[in-house]
Amino acid sequence: MKFVDEVEIKNKTVLLRVDFNVSLNPNLSIADDQRIKQSLPTIKYLLKNHNKLVIIAHLSEPEKRNSDDSLIRVKNRLAEYLPDKKIVFVKDFLKNPEGLTKNNHDIVLLENIRFYPGETKNDPEFAKELSTLGDVYVNDAFGVSHREHASVVGIPKHLPSYGGLLMKKEITILDRVMKNPKKPFVAIIGGKKIRTKIKFINKLVTVADYLLLGGGLANAFLVAEGHSFDNGPIEEQDIKTAKEILSLAREEKTRFELPKDAIIANDKNGKTSEVKKIEEIEPHNQVLDIGPETEAEFGKIIDQAGTIIWNGPVGYMENPVFKRGTDFLYYSIAENEKAMSVIGGGDTLAAISKKEYLDKITHISTGGGAMLFYIENGTLPGIQALSSQ
Repeated sequence: MKFVDEVEIKNKTVLLRVDFNVSLNPNLSIADDQRIKQSLPTIKYLLKNHNKLVIIAHLSEPEKRNSDDSLIRVKNRLAEYLPDKKIVFVKDFLKNPEGLTKNNHDIVLLENIRFYPGETKNDPEFAKELSTLGDVYVNDAFGVSHREHASVVGIPKHLPSYGGLLMKKEITILDRVMKNPKKPFVAIIGGKKIRTKIKFINKLVTVADYLLLGGGLANAFLVAEGHSFDNGPIEEQDIKTAKEILSLAREEKTRFELPKDAIIANDKNGKTSEVKKIEEIEPHNQVLDIGPETEAEFGKIIDQAGTIIWNGPVGYMENPVFKRGTDFLYYSIAENEKAMSVIGGGDTLAAISKKEYLDKITHISTGGGAMLFYIENGTLPGIQALSSQ
């Protein structure tokens, strides 16, 4: 695979796939535009070389065309970052391609590509139709490159194709973390369910020195160690998987750190909570965050780390009462300035998006599922599509 800064792309129409799947406020304004900002270096690099851009992106997972998931709001925000560039928004490139044929623009932004059924179905004819819109294809959408969609894996079959600068940055940093980490290597894993992260955890067990677990998935491991409490149904398969992972950790001599105490409540939407040691938790209690003893233990390990990777909040983030543990982890990571730190995952990024000291984090990955997939497999379908050129 080659990247845009390794080849000469000049005076071309570049079909650029980016990840503009931004988070929105309840009133549908943009809540966090990090994904737009992360794509700017590639956009500016290509424009500097006198190329015209046709940008492909998606927003949410719409079942049909609708105004709530329109990229028009993204077009307006992009225009704020590129005030000297002419940006045209095309609502339907199949039915009304007039915006693509104008010569007085620098950028064409296509409407939400997932409004077209052929995108998620990876329809070969749809991919071929997309490919006619440009001379060259560039994939800078690391965050969706684990998806076998037409705009990710289909277009490279028809055009000279390259990786963008953000794609290069993501791959370079994740390779460095996984292949040559500075020790001790500390992995922090949260989230709701163990089954979505089995391969990810298994991979980290073989390379990390410490695994710190929190969130709903930690409960399966606690039950596997003999504890009993209610946090929604924990299936037998999850407990079996947890036992297998714990056994692998012992073989690999990886320190597996589970919560020693927790913030519990009878109602996850309530305003009251209390701290209990894990062995004191009763079956009717809901475990909704890590407790202060666990924070202290995790904090000591994070402070000693040379490499840190974090994916998944450790509490019920929807309620501010149960955000303290996740906030504590973030500030602990930010305070360890000697460590290389990588944070990824949609819920995790939402938890830290408005926080101070973001500049102290080495890398905030734009991919949640993509980051997990890459660490598990060492590649992504979107990368393979570029590499098979």
